[in-house]
Amino acid sequence: MQLKLDGYFFECVKQLNHYSEEEIEVMLRTNAQLKAHSTDTFRPGMLLGRIQSGKTRSYIGMMALALDDVFDCIVILTKNSNALARQTYERVAGEFRRAMDEDMVIVHDIIRMPKLRKYELKQKQIIIVKKEIKNVTRLEQFFINYPEMKMRKVMFIDDEADYASVVYSEDKDRNLIELKKIATKLDDIKAMLPTAAYLQVTATPYSLYLQPDADVLAIRGYQPKRPAFTVLVPTHDKYVGGKFYFEDQSPAARSLYHAIDESELEVLRKPDNRRVKDDYLLTSKNLEGLRHALLNFIVGAKVRHLSNGYITKYSFIMHTITTKKAHVWQYDVVSRMESKLKESITEDPQLFRELVYTAYEDLKHSVQHMPDFSDVLASVKSSLIDEELLIEIVNSEQDVNQLLDYNGELRLRTPMTFFIGGQILDRGITVGNLIGFYYGRDPRKFQQDTVLQHSRMYGARPMEDMEVTRFYTTPRIYSAMQRMHFFDEGLREAIMKQDHTIKFLTKDAKGEIIPCSPNKLLMSELITVKPRKRFLPVGFETVSKTKLNQAMKRIDKMVSTLEKHAVRHTGQNVLVPVQYVRDILMEIQDTFIYTEGMPFHMERYVEMIEYLSEDDLVWVIVRTNRNISRLRSDGRFADRPDTGHDELQTAYKLGKTHPSVILLRQNGLSGSGWKDAPFYWPVIVAQSNMQTTIFS
Repeated sequence: MQLKLDGYFFECVKQLNHYSEEEIEVMLRTNAQLKAHSTDTFRPGMLLGRIQSGKTRSYIGMMALALDDVFDCIVILTKNSNALARQTYERVAGEFRRAMDEDMVIVHDIIRMPKLRKYELKQKQIIIVKKEIKNVTRLEQFFINYPEMKMRKVMFIDDEADYASVVYSEDKDRNLIELKKIATKLDDIKAMLPTAAYLQVTATPYSLYLQPDADVLAIRGYQPKRPAFTVLVPTHDKYVGGKFYFEDQSPAARSLYHAIDESELEVLRKPDNRRVKDDYLLTSKNLEGLRHALLNFIVGAKVRHLSNGYITKYSFIMHTITTKKAHVWQYDVVSRMESKLKESITEDPQLFRELVYTAYEDLKHSVQHMPDFSDVLASVKSSLIDEELLIEIVNSEQDVNQLLDYNGELRLRTPMTFFIGGQILDRGITVGNLIGFYYGRDPRKFQQDTVLQHSRMYGARPMEDMEVTRFYTTPRIYSAMQRMHFFDEGLREAIMKQDHTIKFLTKDAKGEIIPCSPNKLLMSELITVKPRKRFLPVGFETVSKTKLNQAMKRIDKMVSTLEKHAVRHTGQNVLVPVQYVRDILMEIQDTFIYTEGMPFHMERYVEMIEYLSEDDLVWVIVRTNRNISRLRSDGRFADRPDTGHDELQTAYKLGKTHPSVILLRQNGLSGSGWKDAPFYWPVIVAQSNMQTTIFS
């Protein structure tokens, strides 16, 4: 890692960001890996962070180190969002302002890039490209117009890499699978730059880890997308994420979640003035959750204002549905609720006091230093009268651009802003000082990458703000999000254990959660590994008798020596290091000829065993003198050589924490459809105590 930490560009950004030693170590390691991989293969690297955990901060520091080293041009690919593209441009330009003023680097938005002079081309280039076909075509034209740039060292940083970069579509008429236009165009550009480095950045990498191997894509002429290595972005000490929401037991964490009824979401999906009447907005059970959320938001903000002694602007997000018609209806409901609250100050002061008191008592469970109720009540009254609450709909590009501040973040115009919106409020859009989240996206199956990207409540949050923060959703959604959190934590643990290469993802045993949109995985062959699931080759023939007899001498010897390596015995069964089983299975693989359309990729299943063997141990159950026929009586291939005896039950009994490999030595008689030569038929059995997992 011989990269300079005192270089010009890194000094520019280090002065602004005050990077920790851990962050710098990650930047150095990522740059070193990218340099190594870009010289021999175009498989990308992965910079994996958590939702709103400082990924941009990390890759900007890494960019600076790269510019000080060998790289001359950095292309940042952003999500197809004008707001995010602008936010990225403002952030990068701000970080490199000194270098721009001193003509050391130029930061461009590709869509507004002017014709460059030779003087400008001598400078380092940072190019922001929205992942939209017009922008990507402009990037391609840039390298065509300035051929000297092809000879420079170029780095691609694909921000939110799982969004649009790897999306396959199925042409039903021709039954072909194709990359969408953007991904194909990006592949064309990369082909023009054979030594370019490529870094993926995301918090939701599931579709990327489940892509097929390079050889599968190469056959179709596509560049591989599965990461070659993964580096984890350090999480700073002010980060609040899933651990706080779903694991922590502090008073603030235990007070976060408030269940809402699914019927309430139905009321909020489309206009229904029969069920939402003004006279009952402050008392009806139909909207109890939303009313509770609005009151807690207002009271929570005022509690913080009184505690601080000054006004901090706070925000709330309501995200239940994507349709604009529904957003208008929700805006109408919340606005009417605000009006009725203001009206009740004078028309029904007792009701107003009760509503504020209910919120106050709820917040008391988590706020350490609570102001007096009389002060809070007076403050809430004045805030409603002075219209400190602003309700905003955010559901289109135009709306967001009008709502952005000079940093490219959503502008908070008043002390309290209640945002109502859909997809536009996910990936990358920063919402400051968020202390309330009302979430109701409730599909039949949850896509983990999508739901986590909706989790705008994660990020840098002062603990004092977390004391007044509340999260509203249905029990079903909460349960799914909690499971997603544990799956995500498991992924990060696996990355740390597996030398930063991933082929396995935990799968939801209930079947409610999938890792990503299925159309991102059309090219992948996915294997689901469940507790006690069996995996075995079926429909194969063996090699010639001569070759088989020679191979069996080697395999029998390897099997007979397993006992020497055993760490545990139980009867004929041994618990051995996985390396010895791997060697045996690969030898067995060479004795099989697979029927077309029925392959069994032994190397994949060896990888699976290695993954399942947390302490690198596996049970081996050897049985001999078996005579299973190749075909069943109905003409189909035999597929249960492990039944009728004790071996499968033995695997279930022994294999609670370790996988098992059953080795069945078949006599291979010609009368049974074989070649009158013995062979081993292996059966792999997953252990009982495991989480269901997806393997690509």
